[in-house]
Amino acid sequence: MTALEPRDAEVAPEADEIPGEPADHNGVLGRAHRALSIGIIAVVLLIAFEATAVGTAMPVAARELNGVPLYAFAFSSYFTTSLFAMVLSGQWADRTGPLAPLATGISAFGAGLLLSGTADAMWLFILGRAVQGLGGGLVIVALYVVVSRAYPSRLQPAILAAFSASWVVPSVVGPLVSGTVTEQLGWRWVFVGIPALVVFPLAIALPAIRRTASGPADAGAPVPAFDRRRIRLALGISLGAGLLQYAGQAASVQGARWLSLVPAAVGGALLVPAVLGLLPRGTYRAARGLPSVVLLRGIAAGSFIAAESFVPLMLVTQRGLSPTLAGLSLAVGGATWAFGSYVQSRPRMEPYRERLVPAGMVLVAAAVATAPTVLIAAVPVWIVAVAWGVGCFGMGLVIASTSVLLLKLSAPHEAGSNSAALQISDGLSNVMLLAVGGAVFAALGGGAVGAPHAAATTSASHPAAFAAVFLPMAGVALAGAWVATRLLPKDGA
Repeated sequence: MTALEPRDAEVAPEADEIPGEPADHNGVLGRAHRALSIGIIAVVLLIAFEATAVGTAMPVAARELNGVPLYAFAFSSYFTTSLFAMVLSGQWADRTGPLAPLATGISAFGAGLLLSGTADAMWLFILGRAVQGLGGGLVIVALYVVVSRAYPSRLQPAILAAFSASWVVPSVVGPLVSGTVTEQLGWRWVFVGIPALVVFPLAIALPAIRRTASGPADAGAPVPAFDRRRIRLALGISLGAGLLQYAGQAASVQGARWLSLVPAAVGGALLVPAVLGLLPRGTYRAARGLPSVVLLRGIAAGSFIAAESFVPLMLVTQRGLSPTLAGLSLAVGGATWAFGSYVQSRPRMEPYRERLVPAGMVLVAAAVATAPTVLIAAVPVWIVAVAWGVGCFGMGLVIASTSVLLLKLSAPHEAGSNSAALQISDGLSNVMLLAVGGAVFAALGGGAVGAPHAAATTSASHPAAFAAVFLPMAGVALAGAWVATRLLPKDGA
């Protein structure tokens, strides 16, 4: 059996199954769901390829557009607009169904790529990235709503595992393809070439979504109005995150550090109440059920990604590996992450999900804590590859399971808003923990992470600076193991 097959045959058929068909015909790649599954997986593949490939072309684009000082904003503009779009998409999908936000998101994603790819100035390039962020935020939340409506609960772990697996190939070949295209054809083709592929998922997925998941969750109930308060909070979280990132950029400029406190304070004043208002009540005290699911997603994603960002730098500067070998040390993680997602999707594992998720977080904490042991010369560097493979397996268990549990604990008319909360927790924790880790790293003699020459960084980076990043992140991940014991309400529902 594959990761995309259904539960065992003795499970009672559900409403969207085809009576009398063999069990494999009712799986996510069976006749009832094949077109929809292929279409939405193609969407995820496009997003994954863009995320892994565009970063390779970005330095060349910034240099040719004379926009290197604004380089960070090419990334932050995507992030800040996607935060707003996530909340908007949740509201939109709960109100009228996921079809409209998904179609709009894919279109905006393609339009943003075209705008960036044809830009003749850096500000136009950044604007294009912002439009991409709007599209990406709309799409990711709408996809969760599609899964919640179009697939029976027994198939949701499998389709979410397929989402995770869809990142494996792009994570491996994306940078290579992007680098080759950039060198042979120019960086613009990395951007303008992707929108042509948007036609395929649109043609395949949208008709199937219209048939299986369109309209409001409760067809007999009146269409709810947009929650203007949540939209205002979404603007607050987007602007707040943008100001904090601008403050971080300004703080790196000599003579502007004190001035950076102003946007930092305004950003924090906007961000904190917005986050508290958009996440489920009780998230920050790990209340049982949905709040802990949302909190765990942020803890897992933030601690692991923040640590992973420093692994290649540590291997290059402290153990003398080439950037290629340092990157390859993380390559096995893509496969083990997909395998972890596959394991949690198996029907026989469903009764053990409450144990799988804490175990996954323990594996993540162990991997993050093991990585800095290579700072000791006697420890072989392959230990990092092994540790990261184990950690990614744990992440596959945890990330996919939080998505499954979110849909399980959400009423049909709340799937969009709750999915938006999950993505906000994920994205914000990535940025915040990475910012904290970067600040500690620099304060303890880490030097400039983005130094163009390895030799320059080697002389500036102190081993203790790396340990000061990895060990606290391991502690955060270990705290996540406790949060993972609180994912279901007391009655176990």
